[in-house]
Amino acid sequence: MLYQEFLDHIFQKYSANVKLELTRMQNLLEAMGNPQNSLRGLHIAGTNGKGSVCATLEALALAHNLTVGLNTSPHLINYTERFRINGKDLPFETILDIYLRYENLFEKYEASFFEITTAIAFQAFKEAKLNTVIIEVGLGGRLDATNLFTPDITAITTIGLDHIKTLGGTLEQIATEKAGIIKENVPLVLGNIAESPLNIIIEKAEKLNAPVYLPQKDYFYQLNQIDLNGIQFDYRFGPYIFQNLNTNLLGEHQAANVAQALTAFILYSEKRGFSISPPKIYSALQNIHWQGRMQVLSSSPIIIADGAHNVHGVQALISSLHNLFPGRKFRFLVSILADKNYKEMLALICANAEKIYIAQNESDRAATVEMQSAEISKYEIPYETASTVPEAFIKAINELSKNDILICCGSLYTVGEILNYYQQSDNFIKQAG
Repeated sequence: MLYQEFLDHIFQKYSANVKLELTRMQNLLEAMGNPQNSLRGLHIAGTNGKGSVCATLEALALAHNLTVGLNTSPHLINYTERFRINGKDLPFETILDIYLRYENLFEKYEASFFEITTAIAFQAFKEAKLNTVIIEVGLGGRLDATNLFTPDITAITTIGLDHIKTLGGTLEQIATEKAGIIKENVPLVLGNIAESPLNIIIEKAEKLNAPVYLPQKDYFYQLNQIDLNGIQFDYRFGPYIFQNLNTNLLGEHQAANVAQALTAFILYSEKRGFSISPPKIYSALQNIHWQGRMQVLSSSPIIIADGAHNVHGVQALISSLHNLFPGRKFRFLVSILADKNYKEMLALICANAEKIYIAQNESDRAATVEMQSAEISKYEIPYETASTVPEAFIKAINELSKNDILICCGSLYTVGEILNYYQQSDNFIKQAG
């Protein structure tokens, strides 16, 4: 079975099987021998930032000579991105082998696409005999397929309104779902969360006797500098003090993400009994591998791809852009999913745009060009439309001058299509004015 044939097969056959409950996944994993029970590591939830926290944890673990598995979702270009072992995507042949070995069980238990993907990750990490795994929650937490993994450390990054049809329409409801990953006596590291949802999470942690670590109360960070190469910040947690840490992740919000990851990693080191090396910390944070999050594709003209896909994410993106480029307006290429709050997302974008290029990405959940255009037209911002994301990208770069700034955002699907086109077009920037 070839890669695309495999992907089409599991997506078409299993993507409609989504059911938010854990009994099916529990039965599947038991039939597989419960591979998740042999794993040690960290479990990360949150509305935004969890992928960056996971990637930072991976870099820190690799720098300390741990053997590391990373499971994230969704993928930007290739399905293999969802599974990383020691910093490298798992070969497709390995994924296919595991799938074929357990295909009868996937069918027997009518597993969903995400449940199959999670089960493959657990099995691959078990067979690789890794001493550390980093597991990103797919959706919510309480009923997420990853929640049958019992970690050494948990983390919840942020709470925002996203996936409201599934998780609920209030921050408190969403916090309740994400708090479902908290395990008894397992330390919990939190990011910046508003008071009301924070109280729900803390109450759940107290019931389970899970120690809680809060930003700017238990661990501290201060952003010093931001430029196109990344950020510089200071960090303190107990006896651990690091000044002028540099990371290659771009965006002021990444100071919070990296500080949270560093805190979780320190706690993990104490639980697992290995020493933290300051030189390795400094080195690791400059080598975080995470595509599509304020990723600079070109510096002249400036082109940035960012996976902001909800209101909270767009707010963070805009804030970072103003920090980087005070007083500037930007050109945006956007394609948003219809089940997101695209109206408010576009309102934020329009307030900071000099021109917008609108497309419809390849997701079956994508908002149409007409839906997005109807919103943008309310703000009297010049815009152009294109039937596909690559077509919109070509239009945008052909109009760029060297002083322009183009931001590609709206969905991880959109960013994935941009990166795929970018990687296949080595000289694309030569088309720019």
